[in-house]
Amino acid sequence: MELKETIQALGAAFEEFKAENDKRIKELEKGKADPILAEKIEKINADLSKMSEMKKQLEAIETAVAKSGYPGGGKSELEKVRAQHKDAFNRWFRTGIEGDLKSLQIKASASTLDDTAGGFTVPEEIDMAIDRVAMTVSAMRRICTVRRISTSEYKKLVSQGGTTSGWVAEKESRSETSTPTLAQIAINTKELYAMPYATQELLDDSALDIAAWLADEVSIEFQEEEGAAFITGSGVGDPKGIASYTFAANASYTWGSVGYIAGGHASLLNSADKLIDLQHALKSVYRNGAAWLMADSTLGKIRQLKDGEGNYLWRPGLAEGAPDTLLGKPVEIDDNVDAIGANKYPVFFANFKRAYMIVDRIGVRVLRDPYSAKPYVAFYTTKRVGGGIVMYEAIKALKIST
Repeated sequence: MELKETIQALGAAFEEFKAENDKRIKELEKGKADPILAEKIEKINADLSKMSEMKKQLEAIETAVAKSGYPGGGKSELEKVRAQHKDAFNRWFRTGIEGDLKSLQIKASASTLDDTAGGFTVPEEIDMAIDRVAMTVSAMRRICTVRRISTSEYKKLVSQGGTTSGWVAEKESRSETSTPTLAQIAINTKELYAMPYATQELLDDSALDIAAWLADEVSIEFQEEEGAAFITGSGVGDPKGIASYTFAANASYTWGSVGYIAGGHASLLNSADKLIDLQHALKSVYRNGAAWLMADSTLGKIRQLKDGEGNYLWRPGLAEGAPDTLLGKPVEIDDNVDAIGANKYPVFFANFKRAYMIVDRIGVRVLRDPYSAKPYVAFYTTKRVGGGIVMYEAIKALKIST
């Protein structure tokens, strides 16, 4: 299905959903509940989720095609070395013979990230391919700030405010004003690994695209582990996820905690006002660029909510490049976020680019092991990644009270 057809189908499905859900609401107002109608609405709801996801994937493909260029002219010396490094890496990957890979790797990456134990940093395009696949699947990688660092820790100072100022006449004396309070944020990288296996026969096959095979095998494992950690990670042996911080009622929010708005019943019925309150709990300076984050099952409930004038809060993106929106802001789906339940936090509203940072230690490393699992060759693949909230004011949550 092409992008245009997907958008048209999404629009038609949403109109059907609204019509059938309106029928359900009228029946409920009369004290009736039609299970067949409810089942039909659930099916349409699921179809809406699938079509929205398909639209995102098709848009990503079109963007990738549009960005693929064909640079003219000769290659720079660095590009030549990188091409030689890629060829040498492929030979080592297939045969275990490293040849001049060590020296080429240092030149290609302009660093000394070689490994005397027999491991090597993957060529740049394979590294990018792994990240690209992970970004497509992981909502947090897509919506948060991602930094590449060359050390094991990222530090930054964040102003917590506190600066004062005042008006003075031309010749009036100036008294000292307050100095802003600075908080240091430190994000440590943790080691993430995957260990795909391949037979030597497969590796001997010249038709095997090493870059594509490694990226596919590793990125699936990486994105699943990362995706969970960015939401629920403890920060001890993994990144610290947004759900692992201290939560505080927004009225008594302090720096270092995530402010929340208390919602109603776990059914989310009559919760439209709470979602509006949550949106406005975020300062206006952060709302420009903010997005919603929730599990797909939560979105299925929220799609049924209306405002006081009978308008649905959720709207599908019915133009190319337009996201699905809730109260006018994009909606991102991540099933690592809590489902709806008492004392759970199933909805986040945040400017994620400013609120949460993911840091990658430069270089995905591969250690080739042909001995431990004969007749398979194991490729122990690691990367160093960390994550944490860097601006507490830029993220808010909805808490289900009962």
